Amino acid sequence: MGRNYADHARELNNELPTEPVLFMKPKNALLQNNHPFYYPDFTDNLHYECELVLRICKNGKHIQEKFADKYYDAVSVGIDFTARDLQDKQKSKGLPWEIAKSFDNSAVVGKFMPIASQPDKKDINFCLYKNKEIVQQGNTRDLIFSFDFLVSYISRFFTLNIGDLVFTGTPAGVGPVEIGDSLEAFIENDSLLEFMVK
Repeated sequence: MGRNYADHARELNNELPTEPVLFMKPKNALLQNNHPFYYPDFTDNLHYECELVLRICKNGKHIQEKFADKYYDAVSVGIDFTARDLQDKQKSKGLPWEIAKSFDNSAVVGKFMPIASQPDKKDINFCLYKNKEIVQQGNTRDLIFSFDFLVSYISRFFTLNIGDLVFTGTPAGVGPVEIGDSLEAFIENDSLLEFMVK
C-alpha cells in the first residue's frame, strides 16, 4: 500500500488518495529472519519505510469487508525499501516504478504475532529505530484505509492466497539509510525486527 497515512503522503508532496494505491513485490523481494540487507548498487538514495504487515491465512476472492478479518491471522512490522532516486525518475516519466520498490530483498519482514494479541487493531502503535534513535512512529488509528477495507479492496483485483503478505502503508518520517546502519522495529513494546544494512 502506498500513501495510506496522510502525513506521509504530504511529506512526499502527493495528493491524498481516494482509493488505495497498490503495487506488488515478487517473492524474491522477501527478506526475513533478521538477515542483513545489502545496499544495492543501482541507487544512491535508499529510503526505509516502516509498515505493519498482515499475513493472509485463507484463500479469497471478492471478499466482503465485513468478513475480511477472517482472512488474516497475524501482524508484524516490515520495511518497504525504496530507491527514491529511481522512483522519482520513473514517476517523472509516467512509468511504473517496480525497479524502485520490488527489487531483491526490498521487503524486510519481522517475526509475526497473532492479530488476536492486539486488543484493538484500530489502535496499534508501531515504530522504527535507526541506530538506536527513533525515526518513525505510527498508529493504525491514522490509517486512511483500514486493514479490513484493504483486504477487501485487494481481493477485487487479485486472489489472496495463504501466506501472502500485505504491507499496509507507512507513516511520516521516511528517510535514507547508509551502509552500517542498524534498524529495529517494534509493535507496542515488542521488538519484532532487527537487522543491519551492509
